[in-house]
This record gives sequence, structure tokens and C-alpha cells, in this order.
Amino acid sequence: MAKRSSLSIRIVEGKNLPAKDITGSSDPYCIVKVDNEPIIRTATVWKTLCPFWGEEYQVYLSPSFHAVAFYVMDEDALSRDDVIGKVCLTRDALAAHPKGFSGWAHLVEVDPDEEVQGEIHLRLEVVRGTQACLLRCSVLEARDLAPKDRNGASDPFVRVRYNGRTQETSVVKKSCYPRWNETFEFELKEGAAEALCVEAWDWDLVSRNDFLGKGPGQLIPLIEEMTSTECRQDVATNLLKLFLGQGLAKDFLDLLFQLELGRTSEANTLFRSNSLASKSMESFLKVAGMRYLHGVLGPIINKVFEEKKYVELDPSKVEVKDVGCSGLHRPQTEAEVLEQSAQTLRAHLGALLSALSRSVRACPAVVRATFRQLFRRVRERFPGAQHENLPFIAVTSFLCLRFFSPAIMAPKLFHLRERHADARTSRTLLLLAKAVQNVGNMDMQTSRAKEAWMEPLQPTVRQGVAQLKDFITKLVDIEEKEELDLQRALSLQAPPVKEGPLFIHRTKGKGPLMSSSFKKLHFSLTTEALSFAKTPSSKKSTLIKLASIRAAEKVEEKSFSSSHVMQVIYTDDTGQLQTAYLQCKSVNELNQWLSALRKVSINNSGLLGSYHPGIFRGDKWSCCHQKDKTDLGCDKTRSRVTLQEWNDPLDHDLEAQLLYQHLLGLEAALREKHQELSAGAGAGSVPTGPGEAPEDPLAQLLQVLHDLREAHASSPAGSPPAEPTCLLPLQT
Repeated sequence: MAKRSSLSIRIVEGKNLPAKDITGSSDPYCIVKVDNEPIIRTATVWKTLCPFWGEEYQVYLSPSFHAVAFYVMDEDALSRDDVIGKVCLTRDALAAHPKGFSGWAHLVEVDPDEEVQGEIHLRLEVVRGTQACLLRCSVLEARDLAPKDRNGASDPFVRVRYNGRTQETSVVKKSCYPRWNETFEFELKEGAAEALCVEAWDWDLVSRNDFLGKGPGQLIPLIEEMTSTECRQDVATNLLKLFLGQGLAKDFLDLLFQLELGRTSEANTLFRSNSLASKSMESFLKVAGMRYLHGVLGPIINKVFEEKKYVELDPSKVEVKDVGCSGLHRPQTEAEVLEQSAQTLRAHLGALLSALSRSVRACPAVVRATFRQLFRRVRERFPGAQHENLPFIAVTSFLCLRFFSPAIMAPKLFHLRERHADARTSRTLLLLAKAVQNVGNMDMQTSRAKEAWMEPLQPTVRQGVAQLKDFITKLVDIEEKEELDLQRALSLQAPPVKEGPLFIHRTKGKGPLMSSSFKKLHFSLTTEALSFAKTPSSKKSTLIKLASIRAAEKVEEKSFSSSHVMQVIYTDDTGQLQTAYLQCKSVNELNQWLSALRKVSINNSGLLGSYHPGIFRGDKWSCCHQKDKTDLGCDKTRSRVTLQEWNDPLDHDLEAQLLYQHLLGLEAALREKHQELSAGAGAGSVPTGPGEAPEDPLAQLLQVLHDLREAHASSPAGSPPAEPTCLLPLQT
């Protein structure tokens, strides 16, 4: 069985949400929790009851996870964010939809008494006496209980009921990881059918106690033909990553180019459909070219966001506003708005084209070599003078129309910004993307005729076409030796896995954590170490060697009276465990750093199975109140809960597993197709016995699927280490 599961999440939109603000609107965002662990936060969409998020995530989970919950929240600047509602999908519910669940889901109201989380550790035994039998229940400990109090913790106690009798443990103050070690006995009557009920409660001095929970060649065209349009993007991504990881992406895409060109008769329809070639090339650019995109496009996008200028070229949408200094206001004319907007867009477009022209050497060698193959194949297929621009348009159809333009229109989805643009900035980005598309179309008359009001940008567009053709000519001018040299140089550079500003904890005074503060530094995580420096350009100092990391986990908010704090537990040179506390600026950044740290250390020896989510302050742990600093952790680690990022190293095994699952779903259709082809060619049936070697590729594929399924069925079902049988998840 796989050591981890991969879950694709698309959070698209909401509609008809309830108003939570006095203005009659809401500011909704989504939080995604896996087993009550927040791992994703979408951007906030301001002042709307019908938000559109359009965000996609890939999450890696332990196969033993229980449920995924989606909380829709209303962001409030001055008070605690309101919960609008939630949707919860259990692992069994997800397994019932092998091709994925897609559609609208009704939000349910969140009842605080139903928001249960955590696990409780019990020991049950029957004590047989001479006159009666006793049921002995030992309440040992609990972990990861829901924080019910304003201080971010709870004051839990346990209530045990059986046979009409109720007993309670003592109250453990300010802890979500309590330890009781208390035992209760009940008379066990023969034939009694009543169940033992164990409840965890939060003790309150004034208000009612809060409920915490209860315990109980030929194949590619065939695969494309058999794959539905909805699944084609996922299959293309899996195939692309699989070949890219083997150093064969260029050859795989070259095959797809030839197949697409072979069935294209009209030059103006080339690569315009959602074929496997188009989808694979999109995935390729996102996987291999994202860092390049950031370098070229990032500064221009940041400038658009910072300026926040009103930009409009369509006369039917122009908003006339007042201009001038105090006392001298006058209405700005429509002509002035249009001219200023044209100037702004010409400046942005010119800056982008200049940055692109200078970026030939910055473009990854494998991307340049792939575009070289595309350029050559199109020129061979359409050699006439009337198709002189077609090889350039083929390149720009991917580079501009399917990569740069979508990134301009939705920079958050391409990791260029942390938040979605507001309405004004979105309009500027849309107009800039249209201009880039016109340049990518080589300023064809058909694209100009659609929106005549884009005419003020035509001088810059025509100049951009010349710049773009010169750029593409240089881009595809790469030979095999240069490609290998560039790839070798790139492999030696080893870019950071993640970097950015963090706040590191500094202790003041004597003793452990008597008082503390956080200092801002620039951190960089590579495949060798976690390092820091005063600024991004300063000399780096190693904080933690990668091989010494034992866990990366969150810290309870109450520990430092600060949110978004994580801890990196590692061994020092003497082999002793040490902990570094780092604070992030947002929950998304926290999850991204935790994910990155867990990925690079996943194969380390000595990874911890438990940890303390609190801190050792004074003479005890703040989470479970244990006084032994070396005490085993009171909560389990989550080393396999990670997010997929655009700059992740490729996981060939995972892509092969996902592709295998897809092909299993197509097996019946592929077998039927093979029988149809065999009947036409007079070939035999697919061999199913060991040692028989089919000759044609489709038969070979079916044989592989058959062998894999047989091997999987005959092997003992592997499973992750089981939790102790007496550790019960809290349920309602």
C-alpha cells in the first residue's frame, strides 16, 4: 500500500452565502482541514455573497486520514472571523468517487457542540470477583482536543457513564493535551446491553461546560482517444512529469507534436484544441518554466498591483472622475481617461517585451530545446511562404496564449501574488493580457477586428511582434551540446526549495523561555540545510543541517500569544534534541514552510512519532503540564501531510501510481479496442499467462496492467503503522 495518498482539491466558487456584516455582505474565504489540521487558506473575496476563488491545490496525506473539511469563513478586521458554514467529506465518501467528486455542496451550520476533534486514550478491563464482575475504565490521556476558551486552550475533564452511574475526572487547566491517569469501576451486570459512554468536556467557571467529544507511438493516441475531456489535463500532467523525471520530456512532447501535426490540415487550427499535446505542453511549461515566468513577469505584475491606476480602453466602460488639486477639481474627459490608460498599458507592455527579449539565457534549456523541436516540426509540416509566421505562432500559442496571458490574468494561481486582484487591478491585468495575446497572434487582422478599441496599443503591438520574433529566433537557436552544458550548469546551482522572511525566536534572561521575542531574518531552505541571513543578499549562516531534522510541526497559539508559529526539532552535534521556533506572517505561509521542511526531511532516520505542541516554560510543558523536559510528546507528528508546490521535486512513483489508476479505469475499453484491432488485423488475443510476451504495444500495456493487478492482489496488504488499539478518535 502506498505510504501516502494524493488528493487534488479545486475550490471554485460559492453562491447565496449568508450576510455576516452589517453592510449586508460578507468577506468570504475558505479553510481546508485534514483531520482538524488546517492546511489551506484561500484568498479573501471582499464584499460578496457569491465569491469566486478558482484555486487548486494538491495535498499529500497519510493513507490513514479520516476526513477533509471545508470551512467557509467571513473575515473581520476588528473581531474573530465568523464561521459561515462547512462541508465535510470522509475518506469513505471520497473513496466512493474514484474519479473524483465535482459539484455543488450545501454548507451546513457549524454547531460548536458538534465540532469535535482529538483522541482519547482509554484502558478497559473486566475484573471478575467472587460475587460480581466489575468494568474497570482507566482514563489515561487525550491529545489534540478542540480549543474552547479564548486563550486558545481548554480546561478538559472526562465524564464516564455506565449502568445509570456517572463519574468524572479532575480538571486539567489550560491544556488540549491533558493527562489524567484516573481509574473508575462500575458493576457489570450479566446480560446488560448498555454501552459505556465516555465524554470529554471543557470546564467553565461561569458559562456552561462545552462539549468536546465522545469516544467509540500507438498507445498515446489510444490513451488520448479513451480519456475523457475532463480527465485529459490530469493524465497529461501525470505523463509529462513521468517523462520529465526520466529526462524524456522533450522526446515525449516531440511525439505529441508529430501526432498533432499529422492530423492537422488547416494551419489556423494548429494547437487550438484541448488535445493531449496542448494539455501536456501547458503542464510542461508550468512544471519546467515557472521559475522563469516569475523572473520575467514578476516585476511587471508587482508594479501593476502597486500603482492601482484606473485603466480602461473601452469607451462604453469609461468612468469619468474628478481630477486636480483641492478647490480646482474638474471632470476628467473621456478622451483623457482613454489616453492615460493607453499610456499606462503601453508602458507595461513595453516593459514586459523588453524583459522577455533579455531572457533567452534565463529560459531553462529543456524548454528551449522543446520549443526548437516544435518550431522545426511546424516548419517541416507547413513549408510554404504563406506559412512563414506559423512556426512563430506555434511557439507563441503556448508561451503567450497558454502561459504568460493566463498568469497575467490570474497571478495568484501562478504563485505571483498571495491575494487575488481587486476589480480595478483585474481590469488592468485583463487589458494587458489581451495586448500580449495580440502580440502572440503576430498582430493578425482577425484579432484586431474583434476589439477595435484596442487600436491605441497597435504601435506597441507591432513593435512587440518584431521583438517577439527576434526573441523566438534566438530562443530556438540551441544545439545539443549547449543544451547539455546548460542543464549541467543548472543542476550544479540547486535553487532553494523555499526561501523568504521569517521571525526566529530569541530567549531573553535566564532559564528556559522566561520571556521571548522574535527577530526577522531571511531564511533559505535547500536540500542540504536551513540557513538564514540578515537580508536576501547577505552571507548565509547554517541554522540546521537537513539530515538532523526530526520533525516540523505547529505550535499552540497560546504558547507565545502569537499565531502562525512552527517548531523545527533537530539534533545538535552532541545528538541532543533542540528546537527552533519560527513565526510566519500567515497560515498559508506557515503550511507552505511546514510542507517544504517535511518533504526534504521525509527520508531522514530517527523521525519523531510524537512531539509537544506547546513549549517548556518554567518547570513544565505548556501543552500537557508534564514536568520532565525529555518527556515523550503528547501529540502525534504529521510528517506526511504536505502540499504540492510548483517547485516540488518530481515524484516519479506517485505519477506512475496515478497513471496506473487511470489506466485501470480504462482497461475494459482498452481491451475492447484491442479485440477490435486484432479482428481487423487477424491477430491473436492478449496473452494472460506468465512468460507469454505479446508483440503489439497495446497488448503489452494490457499485459502489464494484468500483471500489476495480480501482483497487488497476491501481496499482503501493506499498511502504515497502526495506532494503539486503545487510542480512540473522538466522535459525535
